Amino acid sequence: MNLLKNLDTLRRFDSFSKTIEDFRVKTSGGGLVTLLSVWCMGVLFYAEVKDFMTPGITEDLFVDTSRGPKLRINLDIVMPTISCSFLSLDAMDSAGEHHLHIDHNIYKRRLDLMGQPLEDPQKEDLQTSTSVKSSTEAPNITKSVELKNDTCGSCYGAPKEIIKCCNTCEDVREAYRIMQWKFPDPDQVEQCKNDQSNLAAKGAFKEGCQIYGYLEVNRVGGSFHIAPGRSYLIDHVHVHDVQPFSASSFNTTHTIRHLSFGLNIQGKTNPIDGIYVTTPDGATMFQYYIKIVPTTYVRRDGSVLQTNQFSVTKHQKVVTMGHGESGMPGVFFNYELSPMMVKYTEKEKPLGHFLVNLCAIIGGIYTVASIIDGILYHSYRAIQQKIEIGKIS
Repeated sequence: MNLLKNLDTLRRFDSFSKTIEDFRVKTSGGGLVTLLSVWCMGVLFYAEVKDFMTPGITEDLFVDTSRGPKLRINLDIVMPTISCSFLSLDAMDSAGEHHLHIDHNIYKRRLDLMGQPLEDPQKEDLQTSTSVKSSTEAPNITKSVELKNDTCGSCYGAPKEIIKCCNTCEDVREAYRIMQWKFPDPDQVEQCKNDQSNLAAKGAFKEGCQIYGYLEVNRVGGSFHIAPGRSYLIDHVHVHDVQPFSASSFNTTHTIRHLSFGLNIQGKTNPIDGIYVTTPDGATMFQYYIKIVPTTYVRRDGSVLQTNQFSVTKHQKVVTMGHGESGMPGVFFNYELSPMMVKYTEKEKPLGHFLVNLCAIIGGIYTVASIIDGILYHSYRAIQQKIEIGKIS
């Protein structure tokens, strides 16, 4: 008896009063609302599960105190109107000094003017620039010097203490670089008449070139560039020898297929990947100023990835004589490392939060669906009653 009495007491607290099945009314409108509610629940359930499976990411910013690791530069750049034999890649630090002992894996691939490969890529040998001293004007070459296998080729006025013999076209070019003389017409130099470099010059603008691979340099600010001509130093100034052409002869239209710093992380986008830049005004110097932010990515399993994010500002100027601008045609990248580091950490989302969201979806949709069903049912009943008393025909 006491148990039944206690149950009667509990019945007064029942917030979920029951209706006898005979008094329940099922309508087609209610069925439609139920189907829509189930569909909405399914969509929201899927979105919630997907969000729960995706790790949460926290972001921290702090001063970069790391030392030691190299900076990896990944690049893939196409120069569609300059042959590979007339392009060089140079890397320098922020003081203008050439990087020495660079670990690299850079390749050049010859392309036709339509961008199709002509042969297998060739590995590029990055060399330090040749240092030369200033001198006087070059002598005039009025007649060719005939070479024999057992003779010492003429250097056309260059002192013997500089280069004793010039038996190849490259020897003559090197002598003229050292003396800072303008190189004459190759057809006037006996060593250059049948030289491969002279023959390559005739096809300098009949091919394109793809330069791709990676460099590993010290983690300091610096620059690298792709420019026509062979690089060397004059009084510690970096210059390019583009003979027998002038700098204004080169069209530096280019495509940056890819440029990144450090390891590639899935989903990371790089700001200038895929851009195509044309030069309608002739020889142009393109300068990309890059701000690199070191980035650490910590995964849920504890593994750490070191990479970099960066932003880019582009500047260009025409360097032909008619525009009065100084500079050298080419594509120049100047990069600077930020003293701050960003750290992204993956974290699992709590299961309790996931379950609470599922309950909120069920309760919210059920409540809204009940309100909509009630409005539809009572509206239908009101209209039906008015029809029955003849107020609406």
